[in-house]
Amino acid sequence: MNIDYQSILRKNMLNALKDILKFTEVNGLRNGNHLYITFKIDKNFIAPNWLKKKFKDQMTIVIQYEYWNLKVGKNNFKITLSFNDIKVNLKIPFDSIIAFEDPSKKFGLNLITKNNEIKSK
Repeated sequence: MNIDYQSILRKNMLNALKDILKFTEVNGLRNGNHLYITFKIDKNFIAPNWLKKKFKDQMTIVIQYEYWNLKVGKNNFKITLSFNDIKVNLKIPFDSIIAFEDPSKKFGLNLITKNNEIKSK
């Protein structure tokens, strides 16, 4: 049996993102922090149909000034964001995350494997 290094790294990088989101849920964002989170659109992504039609394959959200109701769960997080002045509730599964970064701190992680596949668990 081979060690699946890609899955182990991905799991730990996702844990880092979960910790960052949990910190943000409790403390908010300060000192210029803002998060870019890119994810694949899949059947577990919950959003209005008009938004899903606009972003068919993948989407990047920015968590910075205008976000509400951030709730971090075991397998996903929920957040309300504004799209063209319309508040939209999103539910984003962690296993669909491709990448995240905080450009203000020059920090980011790419969660895609060498074959450009998202591997979970």
